[in-house]
Amino acid sequence: MTTVALIILLVLLGALAVFQLALAAGAPLGRYAWAGQHDGALPARLRIGSAVSIVIYALIAVVALERAGVIDLIPGEVVETVAMWVIAVYFALGIVMNGISRSKPERYTMTPVVIVLTAASVILALS
Repeated sequence: MTTVALIILLVLLGALAVFQLALAAGAPLGRYAWAGQHDGALPARLRIGSAVSIVIYALIAVVALERAGVIDLIPGEVVETVAMWVIAVYFALGIVMNGISRSKPERYTMTPVVIVLTAASVILALS
């Protein structure tokens, strides 16, 4: 179960990183992100936010890989366990935030994605 959760988490994070990269590059997908405030391309500040999101996704991937025992970079199991629970809570908050988005495309696309990310994170945190 841990391996399946890890794979699902990594695939979704990879897809989200590609999506955020497209947003950062100016793709007209603003209605799917950042509360759908912009129908076309994002303004510069949100493009920077999308670029930062990619870094955050990479850090989440490192913690998940650590938690699953694939890598050994983080000292102490307590640190990796707490970090994984923080990630799970972060994604759980994402369910709420995407679920209340005024943007229907964001709400209908991202809420299910974040639900799956939350479930995978909880499985990894419990492992």
